Amino acid sequence: MSQFITNPISRRSFLRASGACLTLPFLESFSFGKTASSYVAPKRMVFLGGGFGFTEDTFYPKQAGRFADIGLTEGMMPLKRHQDDITMISNLTNIGATNPHGGSSSYLTGANVSGTPGKRFFNSISCDQVAAQHLGEDTRFSSLVLSAKEKSGLQNSGHGDGLSLSWNDSGNPLPGINQPIDLYHTIFQQQTDGTRAELDERLRKKESILDIVRVNASAMKRNLSTNDREKLDEYFQGVRQVELGLERQAKWANIPKPSAPFAEPIDELFGEEEIKLMYDMIIVALQTDSTRVVTYRQPVCSLLVGIGVALQAHSLSHYGFSEPRKNASRERDKKCSELFAHFLDRLKEAKDSDGSRLYDNCVVSYGTNLRTGHQLKNLPAIVAGGGAKNLRKGEHIILSEKDTPLANYWLTLLQQADVPAKQFSHSTGNLPEILT
Repeated sequence: MSQFITNPISRRSFLRASGACLTLPFLESFSFGKTASSYVAPKRMVFLGGGFGFTEDTFYPKQAGRFADIGLTEGMMPLKRHQDDITMISNLTNIGATNPHGGSSSYLTGANVSGTPGKRFFNSISCDQVAAQHLGEDTRFSSLVLSAKEKSGLQNSGHGDGLSLSWNDSGNPLPGINQPIDLYHTIFQQQTDGTRAELDERLRKKESILDIVRVNASAMKRNLSTNDREKLDEYFQGVRQVELGLERQAKWANIPKPSAPFAEPIDELFGEEEIKLMYDMIIVALQTDSTRVVTYRQPVCSLLVGIGVALQAHSLSHYGFSEPRKNASRERDKKCSELFAHFLDRLKEAKDSDGSRLYDNCVVSYGTNLRTGHQLKNLPAIVAGGGAKNLRKGEHIILSEKDTPLANYWLTLLQQADVPAKQFSHSTGNLPEILT
């Protein structure tokens, strides 16, 4: 896909042609009294996560320093054109994670999902949803949560429980959009079924049903056991999420979605092509200000199949002394870096509403929930994007404290994106070592 909006003038023309008012508050002519020279584009956050980690000997740098001096490893070499703009951070550990087969359940939350007394499973809010509460107030989608449905017979790519990387403020999993064609329809498909009055009536009926359910369930509550009351409270929280969704749907009902700058993708894309198209549509979603927060739990097993590797991702994470497994793992690493480099290319090509590069207003985190061989310590963490203005760029930083909480990393990125967070999960503070 190459039809990106690459300058402010064509972007405004694109929006006028489509009839979309979605990003008008961010055009310099409609900046509520601000001059074009004083307008600043909003911050965005993107969280990209895979599973199973990377190859120990050929992906992770052995020493700290600027990449221009120490060089890039074999697995990171496809990122060479971006080496001055990326930062890799070592010695981060997700303190809450206790089960390597738990996958990415706590990757963005830091919660010990099985450590709450009396509960089989209990998670907390993920950092992307903390960001969405502050950055997503004025967009159609407070966040876009993307995932991947592995093809039949393939494993779940090391992601474990949950439907995506995202969990709401009640610790419940958020479903992800699994296919590029579904994301395409979410961003671009216009509301065509009926008039505004008919839509209002449908929304009113949904709200009425929720009211009835709430009243009836409240009447039941006093006769329930403690466990059942907890289940009912979780149910109420789910009802509230639906209500908030209805409120947002009503708010944006009269505002057309942007027109698609490219044709509808084919269904059932696979592996590399699936990831690349998801990346490209993330760019458009950010550029049209449909959202300012995106989370993408990426497929690993289907990516392997797509590059001709006839091994499951789980076996690659236990490559040991097997040369075929290790070589396949190395090929996977290079492909992941190649795709990430493609995403950074697109971010740098795309123009934002103030004429700057979209890249300059984004904070992008790329990593996995494990290191190698199911290790829960020293997780891979790469960050890019000009939105993190104070980040030391173009180098590998080894934190002085081993097992530095991963939550400190998330807190630092939230603060760099201007999210007013003083603490996140089990954080003990931000990471001054990675800041200028």
